[in-house]
Amino acid sequence: MADLAVSIVGLHKSYRRGWLPRRSVQAVNGLDLEIRRGEAWALAGPNGAGKTTALHCLLGLLYPDKGRIEVLGEDPRHAPSRRLLGFQSEIFFSYSYRTAKDALRFYGRLSGLDDPDLLGRVDRVLQWLGLTSARDQPLGTFSKGMMQRLGLAQSLLHDAEVIIWDEPSTGLDPEGRRLVADLVTKLKENGKTVLLSTHILADIERTCDHIAIMKAGRVLRSTDMQGLLAANPGKTLEDVFLETVREHGDAR
Repeated sequence: MADLAVSIVGLHKSYRRGWLPRRSVQAVNGLDLEIRRGEAWALAGPNGAGKTTALHCLLGLLYPDKGRIEVLGEDPRHAPSRRLLGFQSEIFFSYSYRTAKDALRFYGRLSGLDDPDLLGRVDRVLQWLGLTSARDQPLGTFSKGMMQRLGLAQSLLHDAEVIIWDEPSTGLDPEGRRLVADLVTKLKENGKTVLLSTHILADIERTCDHIAIMKAGRVLRSTDMQGLLAANPGKTLEDVFLETVREHGDAR
């Protein structure tokens, strides 16, 4: 479908545990997900639900055991199609001697951006993440929250169509979390698609149109946020999340 940004059908991914082939962990087990252009989605689930593994398969960083993944009709395992994606990992790393400006220029060049356009993009994303005053500051002096903001900034440098954030609020103060929420709104207004994974349900409720609740590598519930809350009057998103997860026990 022309308006489909992300399509995941029957995704399976397991990891071998130890040396014996039969000893494996099924991280993702038959995952199905469809995300349309311009939507903001959240993957929510307990630790070990398979959220990060699913995102890494979507990014082409891991090859699934079976299943089909498409991003705007392209296979993300093919290198050229990765230009469609912007990614922020839960833990962002860069060399401590670089300044914020230089680090972003480095990552921009890796994305194929040319210097005349790149300099303007660097200044723009630093402003979006509230890092303009720290643009010439060595990263070795950055706090955890400032590094997290820089990781978000690099994911936006090449103006990707689909933005994927893994735990974007890690280490952020209330101002930083508000910046993330405002960015999601800005991205949607510009027709971008956002998929994020987070344990902070209040941030999901504030920023996302849809939620997929995962456990044991499966989607237990996939719905729009307004419909979910309207169908559960008097309950918070946390209430609904915990009820959904507990209903399905611990079996894989």
